[in-house]
Amino acid sequence: MRRGLLPSTGLVAALLAGAMLSGCIIAPARPYYGAYASDAPVMVAPPQPRDEVIGLAPAVGLIWLAGYWRWMGSRHEWVGGHWEAQRPGQHWVPHQWQRDGAGWRLREGHWGR
Repeated sequence: MRRGLLPSTGLVAALLAGAMLSGCIIAPARPYYGAYASDAPVMVAPPQPRDEVIGLAPAVGLIWLAGYWRWMGSRHEWVGGHWEAQRPGQHWVPHQWQRDGAGWRLREGHWGR
């Protein structure tokens, strides 16, 4: 048996790890809720907000950020609300669709002072 032709287990593991990691991409974080915003107004009015069952906060210090409709290029898609930690000295300004000429623009939700 010729042992010199077979690679060691460590070498095989290193080659596999390198191949798997070469497909990883480090990208900057998407803007909060605003990843689908566009410069062009949306010509289709957003539907009425959905009723959401909020319930009790799962922990102290969390606040409910209500869901909203976002534009996905050809239709509105509902983004459900969620609980998030309150930021000291700030308040949540919810998403709001505003009329813009013949169309609509989403004013994204954000933390304000």
